[in-house]
Amino acid sequence: MLDAVSKSFFHMLARSQSVKHMATRYGMASPRAFGRRFIAGETMDEAMVAARALQDQGLLLTLDQLGESVTNAAEATAATDGIVALVEKVVAAGVDRNVSVKLTQLGLDIDQTLCTDNLRRIISTAQPLGVFVRVDIENTPYIQKTFDVFMTLWNEGFRNTGTALQSAVFRSEDDARFMCTHGIRVRLIKGAYKEPPAVAHQAKADVDAAYVRLMKVLMSDGVYPGIATHDPNMIEAAKAYAADQNIPRDKFEFQMLYGIRRDLQNALVKDGYRMRVYVPFGTEWFPYFMRRLGERPANVGFVLKGIFGER
Repeated sequence: MLDAVSKSFFHMLARSQSVKHMATRYGMASPRAFGRRFIAGETMDEAMVAARALQDQGLLLTLDQLGESVTNAAEATAATDGIVALVEKVVAAGVDRNVSVKLTQLGLDIDQTLCTDNLRRIISTAQPLGVFVRVDIENTPYIQKTFDVFMTLWNEGFRNTGTALQSAVFRSEDDARFMCTHGIRVRLIKGAYKEPPAVAHQAKADVDAAYVRLMKVLMSDGVYPGIATHDPNMIEAAKAYAADQNIPRDKFEFQMLYGIRRDLQNALVKDGYRMRVYVPFGTEWFPYFMRRLGERPANVGFVLKGIFGER
């Protein structure tokens, strides 16, 4: 119940323009500013510095130039231009060739054809450069639209792309089987959005149980799934299932978010698992930051520790 209240509260803050203005002014203003716990910086160059530091620790990574819910075609085009530049930058910088996008950032709220064209431009730029493009999943009103856009490009022959599923959402179990049948790489998450009971599990125990079911489907029948979680119980369940089913460690990877459970990230690498860190950056960081705080109360503690200099 506390988790639900926390998620609702932080999602409310994420929609507040006055809070966003204040946070944007102060949240990244110094190396110890509170936003820097979960955000690698506001510029592409700052993100590259963070990316290299992670790679030096043996971690895989994906770069995410933050943005969502754009309201006009010019903003969608600008966001697309920025991600195309990011694709080229990761190649030039010699960091892991993996980026992440959200379709409302590319104009999904404006026009689905516009969004599809923008995503096509990103993926077609990325493909000859060997860059993988993850199409992230958003809240339930966008799920089918996201898959429609994604499948348009998949059916055009683009294979340097994959998507994500949320264990909290009821339909994800059918979607997982569909993705496996088509050989689509899936990132499995629990889900950071507040969803109604008609479409999603509300209790943590139910979300966790669905996560384990989906994890088993993707690890047995899918293509190189990303087991994206900071929950030690889910990680242990994945390890145990892989060992029981003789699934090699190079057939899947763990994924976590920048700034969360750094100890666990490094422990997985030390134990010989592939571990990818999502590295978000950009000026539009505030909604993402609020969702991270809303996911679990412990994240607020991480921010406070960062403010007061504890690492």
